[in-house]
Amino acid sequence: MTLQQATEGAAPADRRRPDSRDSQRFPGALPITRLTDVEAQLDMKKLRAYRLSRVRQELKRRGIAACLLFDPINIRYATGRRDAPLFMMHVSSGYLFLPVEGPVVLFGHSAEPDIGLETIDEIRPQVELSHFLAGERTEVNIQRWSHEIADLAARHCGGGSTLAVDRCDLRAAAALRHRGLKLTDAQEALERARAIKSPEEVACMTYAIAVAEVGLARMREALRPGMTETELWSILHQTNIAMGGEWIEGRLLVSGDRINPWFHECSDRMIRAGELVAFDTDMIGPFGYCADISRTYFCKPGRPSAAQRDLYKMALEELHHNLALIRPGVSFAEIAAQAWTPPERIVNRYVLSMHGIGLCDEYPCIYHLKDWEAKGLEGVIEENMTLCVESFIGPADSREGVKLEQQVQVTAAGTRLLSSFPFEDALLA
Repeated sequence: MTLQQATEGAAPADRRRPDSRDSQRFPGALPITRLTDVEAQLDMKKLRAYRLSRVRQELKRRGIAACLLFDPINIRYATGRRDAPLFMMHVSSGYLFLPVEGPVVLFGHSAEPDIGLETIDEIRPQVELSHFLAGERTEVNIQRWSHEIADLAARHCGGGSTLAVDRCDLRAAAALRHRGLKLTDAQEALERARAIKSPEEVACMTYAIAVAEVGLARMREALRPGMTETELWSILHQTNIAMGGEWIEGRLLVSGDRINPWFHECSDRMIRAGELVAFDTDMIGPFGYCADISRTYFCKPGRPSAAQRDLYKMALEELHHNLALIRPGVSFAEIAAQAWTPPERIVNRYVLSMHGIGLCDEYPCIYHLKDWEAKGLEGVIEENMTLCVESFIGPADSREGVKLEQQVQVTAAGTRLLSSFPFEDALLA
């Protein structure tokens, strides 16, 4: 894929537009987002039905009668409803009652419009639970709220049922227990549901990645000595919003001696010629799906040093080695045991070797072997998981480093690359 193609948003051959003759719907191709009667369209109802059924399957598997969701990303996964998600992450403003069998009830603000989602059977006004909205009325509101939730559970789940909650005020949880409900955590069921993607989900993710790659190309074209890290980073934000995306989860773009160790946020530091610039998109793009790609650029004029090229080649080697380990049925522990091992002088690495991706960073996290005893998780790679494979190379004798990351879909044969933005030719020479 050339830089010009990426800038224009053109799709390479393996992302050709599907047409009515395709035997499979959207096996990673860019979805069509315009009216047409001759090409396959992205079926959003099919996507929502799949996601809702996944939630119900995971609840049923755990003997849970219903879930009560406050997290806006969980609500969106289950129903497709989007409403000020960043606000809702820090102010409890809207929640969802979702039984294994029975009506899905959304509680929203008093002016909540009926947006016609077939996944939602009823919309009711919410009871304000946060101190910001309820103040000294919080305790009274909690009692009214718990009565309404307990009544829903009794009518649709039966007495003594288990209700899974993803996050909840301690006083609200106590009020539900006082009314006879058994509570358990909902996040495990939601994470496991979200881990396996449908073809429509992969198509949405591919579209978000394509938007991110347009931003990456524009950043690459704009990079010049004297611009600040924040100025360069703003190009990706503008591209994302202009092309229908939503937000970016972090500010991970750094340059020169701020790269190593990783996880500094971008600043007003001016980028200088001959420096590396590393970033991680963490971009929530169109359809709410995450494009999580990392690249490291070289700021011209000039030529990269031998040390810079060496770091870059090690990061690329780690990516390719670990990508080759992924296949259905292989355990997380096996991946950790066989993962790429850096030279001793590389003291700073990324915190994990790979992680799941969907509407945001998701289950699973696969840690390095050196951290396995303290952090390692049981589990196996499954077909149609989508993963991000990470590399950060930070030597002991330099503040420079290289960050790379690829996004993939797990297939029966191994992996299929979803991110396709080119690596830096100058650093590979």
